[in-house]
Amino acid sequence: MSTLLISSFILAISFCAPPGIVTAETLRRGSARGFLPALYVQFGSLVGDTTWAVIALTGLAFLIQNPVSKTILSLIGILLMLKLALDAFKDARHGRGVDIAESAVARGDFASGAFLSLGNPLNIVFWTGLGTTVFASINGGPQPIHFAVFFAGFLAGAILWCFVMAGLVAWGKQWMTNGFFRWINFTCGLAMVYFAVQLGLQTAQSLV
Repeated sequence: MSTLLISSFILAISFCAPPGIVTAETLRRGSARGFLPALYVQFGSLVGDTTWAVIALTGLAFLIQNPVSKTILSLIGILLMLKLALDAFKDARHGRGVDIAESAVARGDFASGAFLSLGNPLNIVFWTGLGTTVFASINGGPQPIHFAVFFAGFLAGAILWCFVMAGLVAWGKQWMTNGFFRWINFTCGLAMVYFAVQLGLQTAQSLV
């Protein structure tokens, strides 16, 4: 259980940290109005992340019971993790940051984060690969306790990142450079490669 908890915690950071539209909105509102608006945007994004996770993992719980489906999903998960790692390495190489709009609306911070996250159906693809990566090593298929531990670890990592990101926006603007995001992308890319390799080894062992 401890391995599942730690893995989900690390994957939460890897999922939330790379700069994207939620990060841009966090920077936009936090730069204009401080810590709490940035934090509310981050918290709002957890609503969408959790919704897509439930949708993806509910179906995954049934599919992963079948050995053939489990193998196919594992291969999809490996390819997805490697694709995300490649994108992260490319962004790190080119120093990709985020584009920030000039104005910030003084209301709806939480709703804005939730809307941006809910409006990205590609999250369900990520969650399918993520769930396969985490649950493929569980003998006999995942049980309700495994999902509870997984969500506990994920939410802990995601909430921690919410505070880190909001704090950086409010009080550490000197760190919010392309170099910072380059390091974030590179680190997250390495994490994705690690989990892809782990899933590949588990899949190979199950086929032997």
